[in-house]
Amino acid sequence: MDTTVGNTGTEGKTWGGGNKPLKASYGKMMMWFFIVSDALTFSGFLAAYGFSRFKFIGSWPIADEVFTHVPFFHGNYPMIYVAFMTFILIMSSVTMVLAVDAGHHMNKAKVTLYMFLTIIGGLIFVGSQAWEWGTFIKGDYGAVQTKGGNILQFGEYVTVEGEQKFKRVALGDFAVAEEKYRSEHNRKNGLWFVQEGTLPTFTVGEIYKGLESHPNVLVRTQTINEEGEKTVLSREESLMQIKNNGKLVVEGANLHVNEYGTSLFADFFFFITGFHGFHVFSGVVINIIIFFNVILGTYERRGSYEMVEKVGLYWHFVDLVWVFVFTFFYLV
Repeated sequence: MDTTVGNTGTEGKTWGGGNKPLKASYGKMMMWFFIVSDALTFSGFLAAYGFSRFKFIGSWPIADEVFTHVPFFHGNYPMIYVAFMTFILIMSSVTMVLAVDAGHHMNKAKVTLYMFLTIIGGLIFVGSQAWEWGTFIKGDYGAVQTKGGNILQFGEYVTVEGEQKFKRVALGDFAVAEEKYRSEHNRKNGLWFVQEGTLPTFTVGEIYKGLESHPNVLVRTQTINEEGEKTVLSREESLMQIKNNGKLVVEGANLHVNEYGTSLFADFFFFITGFHGFHVFSGVVINIIIFFNVILGTYERRGSYEMVEKVGLYWHFVDLVWVFVFTFFYLV
């Protein structure tokens, strides 16, 4: 029987099949497909965040007032620790590049060292993100939510370098909770979700009484004024807002309420940074597996450290995504 062989006209061409376009192996191509699809996912999340922010710009929290904490230090340090986290993650990308380069030169000792440093950087970042979550959930100052869902914050004017600035004041600085509530509903007994009938640390009535007895304390709404700042009410308006519109005392942030502003900010923050944190944690786990394979000489025997290069692509993608998350949540 005669065998008929058909010619497709693609023989010998780079994209004709049976070749390696751009000399990329199957594993690298699949990693690139994953990166592209995941990039589209993050793009959708960040686009939704951007639309929501500009729709609710009047009640959106100010990043410099939210992310002000540094572990083991008391005080107001806007964006300092977030910048440190970003620096650590970027430096882990540098060590990953060095690990890939050492793999190209079949230098097992250097691959081991740089992979170890990359893992340490990833662990520091994940741990820092968990600490930041805990601080965000706990809150600093507290606020009152109105019947309309708006957030009222408290503070007083102080002179800083000859200029009057509004400084936030914690609820505990001017309000005193009744003993029967204090013993049963303190911070350590706080709940993730605010449930109906749950008594917070303070009641709205106690906030009003405390506000009455502290003439320097004023209420700030989330409405942006002509100067691009949150609107601070007069003394009379402050008392009237709490007395007539105060509904719920809010301390910290969760999926229902947020002392810093609209709860939508907290929803996006937990979801997007949590999704990114899951990627970093997954990358750390994969890096640890690759790290032990390097120590065992698996890739030395194969004659190629391509697995290090593939996980490096994933790690660089995760770092690049954080640059956008950092910009959207903390800088813009």
